[in-house]
Amino acid sequence: MALGLTGLVVPLTVALGASPAQAASCTTSTGPYQRQVEKFMGRPVDGKQSPADCKAIQTFQRWHGITPSIGYAGEVTWRTMNTILQQRAAGKTPNAAGKCPTNKGRIACVDLTRQLSWIQDGAKLVYGPVPVRTGRDGDETRTGARKIYHRSIDHWSTLYKVRMPYAQFFDGGQAFHSVGKSMYNPPGSRGCVNMRDGDAKAYWKMLKNGDDVFVYGRKPGT
Repeated sequence: MALGLTGLVVPLTVALGASPAQAASCTTSTGPYQRQVEKFMGRPVDGKQSPADCKAIQTFQRWHGITPSIGYAGEVTWRTMNTILQQRAAGKTPNAAGKCPTNKGRIACVDLTRQLSWIQDGAKLVYGPVPVRTGRDGDETRTGARKIYHRSIDHWSTLYKVRMPYAQFFDGGQAFHSVGKSMYNPPGSRGCVNMRDGDAKAYWKMLKNGDDVFVYGRKPGT
């Protein structure tokens, strides 16, 4: 399957077309990750904030729900960009390091460090990898070997009063399910593995009760 990571960054041409209202709220401050962010955005790398830098960074922040969206090259913005770089580098071999078991048959793998998930049969990749949004600090997605034990296609969370479409539970209240927001929207979920709608639908079709799930790594910022 294709990596499914296209469209994660707003094109620079879009960023530079930000409205005057957006430009007015831009910061003139140079952030601690200015050079790294400039390189990621395809901007001239001089380590100094410019109006064009700010517009590009601000549009990225707004696209992914990073606040305050003032165009400052801070820790959360760079952490998000760095995660995207790691996801791109995974290509079609997300399990190159062999951290997800290959002796289980069909298994859904979740790498918290890279915020990636995929499905494999033995060592064969059958879907993904795709970006996911896992538990925030204090509500981390638990690591270890699990199995899907309950599926609910149009689940309603009585705890958080929200819909959890295509929910597949694998560890207590933690489940794969779709959400209508960016996979990079901080600080993260309450422990579930959030997915884009199309990916959650694909997981629903490809997995069943009793299938293995393996979660490993540590989400940046937790």
